[in-house]
Amino acid sequence: MSEISGAESGEQITQRSASNLAMSFIALEKPRRKAMTTLYAFCREVDDVADEDSSPLESRRIALQEWREDVQKACEGGAPQKSLVRELQPVIEKYGLHFEHFDELIKGLESDLVQDRIETFEDLDLYCYRVASAVGLLSVEVFGYRDGACQQYMIELGKSLQYTNILRDIGNDAERGRIYLPQEAMERFGVDPRSILSGKYSTAFYNLADEMAGLARRHFQKTADLLPDGDRRSMISGECMAAVYWRILCAIEKTRFRVVLDPVPLKLSKLTKLSILFGVWARTYMGSSMANYGQD
Repeated sequence: MSEISGAESGEQITQRSASNLAMSFIALEKPRRKAMTTLYAFCREVDDVADEDSSPLESRRIALQEWREDVQKACEGGAPQKSLVRELQPVIEKYGLHFEHFDELIKGLESDLVQDRIETFEDLDLYCYRVASAVGLLSVEVFGYRDGACQQYMIELGKSLQYTNILRDIGNDAERGRIYLPQEAMERFGVDPRSILSGKYSTAFYNLADEMAGLARRHFQKTADLLPDGDRRSMISGECMAAVYWRILCAIEKTRFRVVLDPVPLKLSKLTKLSILFGVWARTYMGSSMANYGQD
């Protein structure tokens, strides 16, 4: 990571990312929005470390360990060295964020350094938990909640988003030599990894992608089912994320998964995303218990 990037504030990093997740923070009240902006910036920075293919693997491994040790200091009331972690420390203290969830996230990112394939669906589920659900378990504390079921809601939400990400980014990941589709599923459907890396579309690939989409859909449905009625307003950012990624999943399916082999991932327009967020806000504050995702 560059020295310039390391000196940026959480707000600058989040604005630069132009992320679907970050956009959902507009639904939060100001103190929580600011806290989520800083938390997201941390997650963005450590993810960028793992994704920096131009840096040697050992340099990235060392850098991730430095981030781990610094955020552990922050969680234990010590004096972190990195400016972003110092900015994050009051958020950790105010909302009671646990080091174990930061550690799970970094473990997930470290796995990207040592493997470019996923063997089984069990491996994929663990990976999704670490890189997405762990972030959800940090975020839910910032959102605030009354019912403990919100924690399981965020675990399922994280998996919904990550399964959709993996499906959307097949072509982009293939350009970097990575395949996140489980090897056991590829073998079952008769999909040669070389065809993924070369962007070749086939009936076998469609069947494989359709199974992945089905898994994502089931996680979305579980997410919708788990949200307690009494916490719909506090979880509004989570609901915004779910609605945006659900729309991405539906758009991918409409192309019969051809679009996912493109090295440039499918994106929704800013206007479309704002429209989705407004729809979530309207349903939430009008008292509707129907989710904006999980069903056609």
